[in-house]
Amino acid sequence: MKRSEINDIMAAADDLIRSHGFNLPGFAYWTPDQFKAKSDTARHVIDARCGWDITDYGEGRFDEMGLFLFTLRNGLLSDLQKGGGMCYAEKLLISRQDQLSPMHTHVIKAEDIINRGGATLVVELFGSDDDGNFAEDKGGTVWLDGVRHDYGAGEKLSLAPGESVTLRPGDWHAFWGEGGDVLIGEVSTVNDDETDNIFREPIGRFAEIEEDVAPRHLLVSDYAKWLG
Repeated sequence: MKRSEINDIMAAADDLIRSHGFNLPGFAYWTPDQFKAKSDTARHVIDARCGWDITDYGEGRFDEMGLFLFTLRNGLLSDLQKGGGMCYAEKLLISRQDQLSPMHTHVIKAEDIINRGGATLVVELFGSDDDGNFAEDKGGTVWLDGVRHDYGAGEKLSLAPGESVTLRPGDWHAFWGEGGDVLIGEVSTVNDDETDNIFREPIGRFAEIEEDVAPRHLLVSDYAKWLG
């Protein structure tokens, strides 16, 4: 993806988020130089990889297969492992109309996926085999607004604004906006996007960036290069 495209996506996403009554935290609007200057006191933001995240999954087709994310807060894997402390994470996502977030699951993370506003969010579900691999003939169990729902292989849930689904490790899922763009909330256990996204197809989690202009704001995938 070109950096200019990423900058434009950030601006459009910020507008959509505000239109639904949400506001991003202050660090969302730091310039790269401001982030560098604050990198000591903002160490948790950096280490927890909070902030902007825009991906085309390395395929170069963002409008067809991609996702906007902003990690608002994220806990510590060490706390999760010891069973106490900051064991949670929260994100805002945007699925554009017919924009696929491809089939994947998580090994550690359980998550609530919430339609915060906009159009319909479609979530396609498959279960796992005994080894946790994708199983095209198996279903499983999720919770819709806290109510148990046993799903069949390939079932598609349609979530209207305000509705949610709780997914656990082993629930394979893909999702997209139907009838328009969707603002999504994600509340989960500690999030590790570098190691805890298992895709059905051999694709990448992060975009390759062509630096045609300067960054408007840093992506979480920029932190290692820009901030150390």
